[in-house]
Amino acid sequence: MAQTKTNKEIRAQVAQYYGSFLQDTNSLHTDCCTSSVPPKFVLDVLKDIDPQIVANFYGCGSPIPPALEGATVLDLGCGTGRDVYICSKLVGPQGRVIGVDMTPSQLDFAKSYEAAQMERFGYEASNVEFVESFIEDMAAIPSESVDVVISNCVVNLSPFKEQLFKEVFRVLKP
Repeated sequence: MAQTKTNKEIRAQVAQYYGSFLQDTNSLHTDCCTSSVPPKFVLDVLKDIDPQIVANFYGCGSPIPPALEGATVLDLGCGTGRDVYICSKLVGPQGRVIGVDMTPSQLDFAKSYEAAQMERFGYEASNVEFVESFIEDMAAIPSESVDVVISNCVVNLSPFKEQLFKEVFRVLKP
């Protein structure tokens, strides 16, 4: 009889895969993504995103809604930051974007482009924050502080979905 993995072992495998194995989009060994083109408003912003960020994106399509001006957006499993930076441009300098990921190497990559991206957008100050955390336990994110939660092919990787959705409910504004 085959031995099943514990939830913690699954989480550790996911962290290793995204933290160590992947070097760029071509390293992905999955075909779960569609080939659909993101909406025009996302494509327009992608032109302002550093090509290295785009090349190191591991999500699928676009979970980003339009009309985010001034909003606070939380990106669950932000990885190398592509969707965080797209949202940064869409929320504008008065909005805020928080990217959460459990993988330090992914966050380090995303953070390394923060100043350059803010300059590309013409922002005087950064409107993004990157937080190292499991998406099922985001103690660093205050309750009722977020307008919109997005995630790009990450919720499916969580072995603790009930706790994850409790956290999403906690951080969303009423």
